[in-house]
Amino acid sequence: MCNDSGYVPGEIPAAYLDFASDTGKSYPPAPEPLPVPVIDNHTHLDFAPGKAGTAGVRAAMDAAGAAGVRAAVQVGTDLESSRFTVRVLDEEPRLLGAVAIHPNDAPVLAAEGTLDAALEEIETLAGHPRVRGIGETGLDYFRTGADGVERQQYSFRRHIDIAKRLGLALQIHDRDAHEGVVRVLLEEGAPENVVFHCFSGDAELARICNEHGWNMSFAGTVTFKNAGNLREALAVADRRLLLVETDSPFLTPHPFRGRPNASYMVPYTVRFMAAELGADVAELGTELVENTVRVYGSWD
Repeated sequence: MCNDSGYVPGEIPAAYLDFASDTGKSYPPAPEPLPVPVIDNHTHLDFAPGKAGTAGVRAAMDAAGAAGVRAAVQVGTDLESSRFTVRVLDEEPRLLGAVAIHPNDAPVLAAEGTLDAALEEIETLAGHPRVRGIGETGLDYFRTGADGVERQQYSFRRHIDIAKRLGLALQIHDRDAHEGVVRVLLEEGAPENVVFHCFSGDAELARICNEHGWNMSFAGTVTFKNAGNLREALAVADRRLLLVETDSPFLTPHPFRGRPNASYMVPYTVRFMAAELGADVAELGTELVENTVRVYGSWD
């Protein structure tokens, strides 16, 4: 198969050829296209090749489309990337967006006295009709020490409030902070649609998500050899709450771990999930799309 985007299964898509190298960090080969087009519900195109212009974003989405990834959610993590998100939403109809201040940035901005102003701008940006999520927000106790916890939690609570008032989904970054994230969600009252982006918990957290109707988005990490906890979580997760993502350019699925990720690689993760669940790939793909549209609304 080859189309106008230069997509050939087993080769690096043309959109990324200029960024490939001989250092072992080149983009992975293109997978076989999925039988049912799915949606990458978390990507960072502000890191992607050609990010400065519409052409680069379009090329990335063309490569994704050729692989059976029909659309994506572009996610902001600070003011610059959130502004980028809103800008590309006006240029690329295959994208919806999410905007936020990353939990690791919250303590820094708070110390500078600029966090509240940043959150006000995030709320303004979230008024764009194609912004359908607040995120990624949440808690990260891996990179932020005890002195930043209170400020992270303050920012997380403010993001929850924005999501609820605007009727948007909440995309959660949760790293080494499962108990804290769940506690804050329950204390504040969760928005109607909650997504644990790059789900990093175990079967216990998956059961908590099942109980509260919180969506679990699996990334390439579920394919890692040392990620037994994620596969156990996938096994017990309610399939009506399953989503898929890349978190590109990060978290490239096995066997390409360590190389740059992109939305065209979603099929590797979808096929792995289907094998783990004993599910038909097309059937799982259809469910993933239905779940994603329920959370974010229509791309049309």
